[in-house]
Amino acid sequence: MSIFIPSSDKLRVTLLVLHESSMMSLASVLDTMRVANRIAGRDLFEWKIATLNGKPARLTCDMKVDPDTRLEAGLRGDMLVIIASFNQQQHAGPAHLKLIKRLARNYSAVGGIEAGSWILARCGLLEKRSATTHREDLEEFATHFPSTDLKPDRFVIDGSLFTTGGASPTFDFMLYLIRVRYGYPLAMEVSSVFIYDSRQNAADLQPLVSLGMLEGKEPRVAAAIHVMEQHIDDTLNIAQVAAQVDLSVRMLEYLFRETLNMSPAAYYRRLRLQAARRMVVDTRLKVQEIAIRTGFNSLSSFSRLFRNYYQQSPGECRKQARHPGERCGLAAG
Repeated sequence: MSIFIPSSDKLRVTLLVLHESSMMSLASVLDTMRVANRIAGRDLFEWKIATLNGKPARLTCDMKVDPDTRLEAGLRGDMLVIIASFNQQQHAGPAHLKLIKRLARNYSAVGGIEAGSWILARCGLLEKRSATTHREDLEEFATHFPSTDLKPDRFVIDGSLFTTGGASPTFDFMLYLIRVRYGYPLAMEVSSVFIYDSRQNAADLQPLVSLGMLEGKEPRVAAAIHVMEQHIDDTLNIAQVAAQVDLSVRMLEYLFRETLNMSPAAYYRRLRLQAARRMVVDTRLKVQEIAIRTGFNSLSSFSRLFRNYYQQSPGECRKQARHPGERCGLAAG
């Protein structure tokens, strides 16, 4: 029976946490369930934490999560949630994938949080199904799993399977689950406990840049950044960006300097370099291909700008990122 229909029954949840998972993603599942139980005055959710080997999972923040159990064939319940982030392919081997695929039959719903969608896909559970993953991995995921209908949405539900794009989309998903299963009032109360007032829908695109605060402060700058996001590879000149948001170039320049303390051109270049860095770190694309996909027609110009911004060449950045838990250096500013 679907978990996404009105019910007063308790949901039994197993959280499978892999090494190098995000604490925010884990908390987005755990704390929404905890608060829902407290507000309802009864256990709407009952959960246990599992790891692949029964030993503590070390999160990206270097904290350890002690499990209640290990991944084993006898696990069963209503919802299996797989939480993963960095280096999931190193942490979950073929034997783990085989067991997860078998375990999926013991649950009414199975979900992948952030890189948990990669685990589901590697198990063969997303063949000809709709899914999402973290925005930074969308292109690489599509290359690896062409039979999956990949969407850039915040979260995707396809029958008994669900996937989310990261911590904040997972929070949105959990509020959606509470709303459709236990009612709108409870979902609003849970949201209020966290002072959370998101108006995001499942099908809203995962943004390249989170613009929530900026949209409230200066919506015209936020609108211009949205235009830039949509034209990373086929870059526009600043006059074209200004025209799309019904501003003069002079006014756009003024608003960017007042709000972000930089010119629109400098911000646009920074946005493209950030997109390039994600491709350097998270894909196997050649550097020249990355330069083209981020609107740089000259490889030498791209490499020079990348080094100036990140204090590393693209090759050095990629080499460093291959070490577990590491990513290339912070921007110079």
